[in-house]
Amino acid sequence: MLDPSRKKTRILLADDHQLVRAGFRALLKQIPAVEVVAEASDGRQALDLFKKHRPDVILIDIAMPKLNGLEAIARITKEFPNAMVIVLSMHANHEYVVQAMQAGARGYLIKEDAVSELKAAIKGVTDGELYFSPTISKHLTPGDMEKVGVRYDPLAKLTSRQREILQLIAEGNNTKEIAFLLKLSVKTVEAHRTQLMQRLGINDIPSLVRQAMRSGLVPGEGPAE
Repeated sequence: MLDPSRKKTRILLADDHQLVRAGFRALLKQIPAVEVVAEASDGRQALDLFKKHRPDVILIDIAMPKLNGLEAIARITKEFPNAMVIVLSMHANHEYVVQAMQAGARGYLIKEDAVSELKAAIKGVTDGELYFSPTISKHLTPGDMEKVGVRYDPLAKLTSRQREILQLIAEGNNTKEIAFLLKLSVKTVEAHRTQLMQRLGINDIPSLVRQAMRSGLVPGEGPAE
């Protein structure tokens, strides 16, 4: 959905700090396939503007005046079940994450991760996936996912590119071979490998291969029950 040749993904940006909104607006302008259609400075305004503009994605903070972000998310997703909500927060608090997902959010980004993660987060949720900052994803448990009604899949923590690279690693390709196959630089492949290992909490290649097998990404042990 972030292909610039397609219709742009329409964004509602909700944060009570004008400077923060300006910063995110500047980041979003660097993504050709998205456009900010409205901005809200409190939760009630976010709800009203969502109803008015029907954006594809709403980026919203939790700590909002007049109506907090969690309540705004719950009201939006109750009225618009297909709403794609990404939380932007300063807080990596475990309970906040679970509450946000229970309210209907599909993604949760720590603001300091947004520079590198925002584009991938928007693409992830518009592709029907859940998306979490690496800071958060490595601490999520099967129990957390059950609380929000999602079957636990460790690979759900990865972007589509990271899953692609994991599969190629598990199939025995080295970094240079993967770079050649995907037409990427070796440095880029190494960065993706480092990020996917961090997200999965895995520190060595054999463990990566076993995880890929358990998840059914490559033949082997098969999906974990």
